[in-house]
Amino acid sequence: MVLHDELSRIRTGVQAGLAGASSIGAPPVLAHGTGAQKDAWLPGIFTGEISFCLGATEPTGGSDLANLRTTAQKTPDGRYYSVNGHKKWITGALSATHMTTAVRTGGPGAQGVSVLVIPTSSEGFSARKIKNSGNNAGNSSWVTLENVKVPVTNLIGKENAGFKVLMTNFNKERFLIAVAMNRQARTCLSTAFTYAQDRITFGKPLFSNQVIRHKLANVAKDIEAHWAWIEQIAYHVKVNGWTDDVASRIAMAKIFGGRMLELACREAQQVLGGVGYQRNGVGGAVEQISRDLRVMVVGGGSEEIIGDLAVRQELALTQRKEKLNSRL
Repeated sequence: MVLHDELSRIRTGVQAGLAGASSIGAPPVLAHGTGAQKDAWLPGIFTGEISFCLGATEPTGGSDLANLRTTAQKTPDGRYYSVNGHKKWITGALSATHMTTAVRTGGPGAQGVSVLVIPTSSEGFSARKIKNSGNNAGNSSWVTLENVKVPVTNLIGKENAGFKVLMTNFNKERFLIAVAMNRQARTCLSTAFTYAQDRITFGKPLFSNQVIRHKLANVAKDIEAHWAWIEQIAYHVKVNGWTDDVASRIAMAKIFGGRMLELACREAQQVLGGVGYQRNGVGGAVEQISRDLRVMVVGGGSEEIIGDLAVRQELALTQRKEKLNSRL
């Protein structure tokens, strides 16, 4: 949490380019990989020789992973998987050495999903950059997989049991996004706060206007409330582990963070005026955040999808508790 908060002080695209892809691509290996897999791949992350990206989202959608279309079929000798399909909006795919990839090894639905680590140097693996409105240095990419041969030893966890691996990984990804949202909102607030004190309008500092102070206070209260929520989640996980109710808490924290960041950026640009629309100078960081923030709001699950997820999970937990209590 602290590390990602500090990394998020720099521009969003740069942060994603430096560490963002590995921060979501490597955790499945760390949490579910074998000893041999960890020894082969993880040390290289710290030396810079190896980097990961996460290949989950497809052209047909990202949140509906149970219906992904990328296939992985074993070769006749049983030594490899032959992977075919497409992945879209894959952060860091152009620079990563390995892609932790969601594939279909079995029948339809969640029960047929597996996770493979695919070296990006493999024959049949290709990636091209997608031109998005922001997050440019994150190298969001379209990945094509054409008969890519992947050793069966690169399977993470068990075959057809990858859906849970991906879902638990999404919790960590969404938590990191929420942390980044908070830091970006603080950048907007601090930039506007300083500018309002320095900017002289009608013979007095902009900060002397009550309406400006109210804007800043309104943003600040949301930022601090959101950060307290993030710390609460982090403490809960540290003490109790990744319990079943964590997913809904993280989902709601991400939703709140997205709306908070949108407000912080908007209000900062209102205070900055034309300076907040300029790509360089005092308001350059805020201008870039205005383009980058959409990927954080939508990425990792839109607020509509994860909001519904949070409510359904809370309902399931409540029903489970009621069932247990009825047995007592």
